[in-house]
Amino acid sequence: MKLSRREFLATSAAGATIGAMGRSGAVMAQAVRSPRRAELPRPRGPRVVVVGGGWSGLSMAKYLKQEKPDFDVVLVERRAMFMSCPMSNLWLAGLIELEFLVHSYLDAARNNGYLYLNATATELDRHRRRLYTSEGFIDYDYLVVAPGIGYDYAAMGVKDPADRARLAQDYPAAFRPGSEHLTLKRKLEDFDGGTFVLTVPPGSYRCPTAPYERACVIASLFKRDRLKAKVVLLDAHADIVVGRHGFHEVFRRLYADYIEYVPGFEIETLDPGRKRVVGGVGDVDFDDAAIYPPVRGAEVLERFGLMDPADPQKEARIDPLRYHLLGDERVYVTGDSRPMPIAKTGYTANSEARYVAKVIAHHAEGSDFTPWYSPEALCYATVSTHPHQAISVFAHYIYRQNEREVVTYTARPDVDDHWDHAKALSGLEWARAFYREMFD
Repeated sequence: MKLSRREFLATSAAGATIGAMGRSGAVMAQAVRSPRRAELPRPRGPRVVVVGGGWSGLSMAKYLKQEKPDFDVVLVERRAMFMSCPMSNLWLAGLIELEFLVHSYLDAARNNGYLYLNATATELDRHRRRLYTSEGFIDYDYLVVAPGIGYDYAAMGVKDPADRARLAQDYPAAFRPGSEHLTLKRKLEDFDGGTFVLTVPPGSYRCPTAPYERACVIASLFKRDRLKAKVVLLDAHADIVVGRHGFHEVFRRLYADYIEYVPGFEIETLDPGRKRVVGGVGDVDFDDAAIYPPVRGAEVLERFGLMDPADPQKEARIDPLRYHLLGDERVYVTGDSRPMPIAKTGYTANSEARYVAKVIAHHAEGSDFTPWYSPEALCYATVSTHPHQAISVFAHYIYRQNEREVVTYTARPDVDDHWDHAKALSGLEWARAFYREMFD
């Protein structure tokens, strides 16, 4: 893979990352609880610990300090450097450098008045309000768990651990930032023709427009390089989830020879050795692929006892309006591991963090933050790299609660599916603004 010197340095610093909570944390949880306290300053106010340094965790840490400056906020994150999943498709296409996506947790903590602990959260004792980490335990007044997503290969029929490992290493989805993205970029640079398979998982997954955007980005590269190649996009849904009209028009007008869209493709299993996807409507052979498996709540939810066993995507059992664990108003789950059918995007994570920070601040003051307001989702999806053009999607939500206290959410999307360069530039400025928001 060809990297500039600056990209190489940034990549080396970012390291191989798989999200705020990975399987290495699960192994560490088997160890004896550390008897020592984490080396942190004594709290000067109520201590709020945030586990996970993605868009949700970073936003939570910042807004908690803004809502209640006497909160003693500690961000626990196992990675040494942040890498953004939003906008990463542009890096795959060479439209931005890696430095656009990577940022310093130290800068975020220093500039926003909280503490950053580079550690893996291993175990939770809710009775004692104590979080155990690889760097010692932390006692908390409030805990926010924002661990992102996990992949559920078993849900797509891949039962053999050896096959799951091979899929994860050879055909990574690249929806958890770090090594997966580096591998996919190398794959695209080395690809010299044939069939490149992408998949859209069933259910709720990270960023509704992203798989379709990625298909466009890769097809744009194939078209630019005049490769005898095509993207086969296998979608578990009956049709494109968001931006249907715009993406279909892009597929038809720009990539008729480069994208084959297959809706309603339910994967029954995969054979990584034979490079074959087996589905109910037929089998698809490929030369290379990026397999996006069904998304689940991060594995740490199970380890901490926060997972809803009845949730098919293994997400958290929390109050759908206040985000706290059912039966425990000292523990909250935010971001992509919460169960509500709200888009799993960076913008959404940031906007809901503003709300949850208010909920926690009011609870600490002995009051209830009664008004609910909707998280919002805003995506700029690149559909062409040469020239750089994009569409945009904005959504907010309404909720209804029936007499049985069942809450349902309805999205109100606003799609601008006329692609142009102005939206592409707006997307870049949108990202710059949010990176400044979280890190400056």
